[in-house]
This record gives sequence, C-alpha cells and structure tokens, in this order.
Amino acid sequence: MGKQHIMLSYQWNKQELAEKVYNGLRNHGINAWMDVHGGMKGNINDSMAEGVDGAATVCCFMTADYSGSRNCKKELNYADSQTKVIVPLMCEKGFKAQGWLGIITAGLLWIDFRDETTFENSIQSLAKEIINSLESGSEDDIKMDPSEMSEGAIAHAPQIDIQKKPGRAFLHKLTGQFLAESGQVKFHPQSGNRSTLVMRDQAEDTSYWVEEKKDKSEIHFFKNYATNGYLGYDPNGDYIYTKGQHYGAEEWILKSDDQSTDGRRAVVLFANFGKRYLAIRSGKLTGVSSYSEDCVWILD
Repeated sequence: MGKQHIMLSYQWNKQELAEKVYNGLRNHGINAWMDVHGGMKGNINDSMAEGVDGAATVCCFMTADYSGSRNCKKELNYADSQTKVIVPLMCEKGFKAQGWLGIITAGLLWIDFRDETTFENSIQSLAKEIINSLESGSEDDIKMDPSEMSEGAIAHAPQIDIQKKPGRAFLHKLTGQFLAESGQVKFHPQSGNRSTLVMRDQAEDTSYWVEEKKDKSEIHFFKNYATNGYLGYDPNGDYIYTKGQHYGAEEWILKSDDQSTDGRRAVVLFANFGKRYLAIRSGKLTGVSSYSEDCVWILD
C-alpha cells in the first residue's frame, strides 16, 4: 500500500491541542498529517481530499464547534465514504456527539483528551488505538523515517512499540489484572464444552481478544487469540466463559467509559443478552446490573 499518514481533522478553536497531538504522535515515530504543516495547499477541498486519501486513520477532534463546522462535516463525511478508519478524540467536557457526527462515530471508541494534565496518557492511548486499527502487517506504512525525526524524538519513540498486538487485552482498572482463559474446560448440558476465565497479573497469549463486529451494529464478538473461543456471559449461572461458536450470549457492547479521567483507554463491556456489565467483585468475575468503577477495563 505504501506510506500513509494519520490525518488530524479539527476545528480551528482546537488548533493548539491538534498541534500537541501532531507533535506527540511524531515523537513516537508515527507519521501525522496536519493542514498547517504542509498539508494545506491551494484549494481547500483538494487539500482535504488529499489528506483523507492518504490516511490510514483519521482522528477527529470532537467538540460542539467541530460538529457545527461545515468544513469539518465535509471532511469527516468524505473520510467515512472512503471507509477510512476513524478514531474520535473527545476534547470537550460534557459534549455528546449528535446529528451527523453522532451517526458517523456511533459505536466507535473515543480517546479522552478533555484534560490537559493527562495528555501523555492520552497520546499513548491514541497511539495504541491507531496501531490496533491497522490491518495486520501495515505498521511500517505509518512509521516515520528516522531522518524526519529530531534526536529527542528518536530517544522518546521507543515508549510506544509500533507493533500490532494479536488483539485487545482487557486490564481491570481496580485490580490491575488481565482477563484470560484458564485452560480448564467444563461441559455444559445445553451448549457443550465451555472454557473458564481467570485473571492474570501479566498479559499472555490467552489474554488477547480478536474483535469482530456484527454487521454495522454496535455488537461485538471477542474471540480469544490463542484458543479461538468466543467470550460469553451466562446470566443464569452468572459466569463468564468462552466457547467455539457465538450466538446471543456471546454478544457484547463495548463503550468508552465517560467517568474515567486519567487519559487511558477506559471501557465498559456490556453483555447484550444477559444485560449485565462485566465486573470483578470480591475477587470474582461477575455480571452487574448498573455501572460502577469495578466494571471499568483498560484496553492495553
């Protein structure tokens, strides 16, 4: 596919933040594109199209002003029509995307840039999400040439390893442990063999989950990278398991956690069939009916 960039789509009132994100990504060796850094040439529509066409991912800076901007709407609508990967950046406290912006970003995980004091966590979260969004084997397409980086940036870059991981790892926010398969299989009379889940102190092969989406809906399936078992929740027995096929009990809704403010990729997992949040209480994986801090997970 050749060299590509990460396009920053923003409204002018957020130019200062966009500059910080631009420099932060480039400091980590990721080729970012911004209009004021050589991206805007001649006709504004031609430049927008050039930015989108060459993008592996488009990052939109979500604010009320962005939602109300005609040019931002044209830019992101064009990115969506070209089936570009879109990663939303939440940049305004209390803002909820509605209308055209809500339609385009529905079901997408946003990265929290609402608090400048947590910027370093936010930029690392963004870099990880960008890398996760890439097609396997295309990491080199967005890497900057070392000749384009400053000496300080080269020294800083190793903090983000630009390698795509096997899938998403779920790190429980409160316990600091990773969700993983145990290796133990139990027979279930209605649905055959099921594998049990445990929490590990370190991420391992069975801690990675390959994400599959159900059509264009907000429903996700998570298949274990090592075993190919699908993550599920049984509301009757209140237990978490994996199995070889997915049906209703293996459907999950994954959403950014609006309450977390430390800049990390905080999410909640909601079992669509059992209508429960995945949580840990009293050292046990369980489903809970309402949001609390023990059902928050960090995407690592």
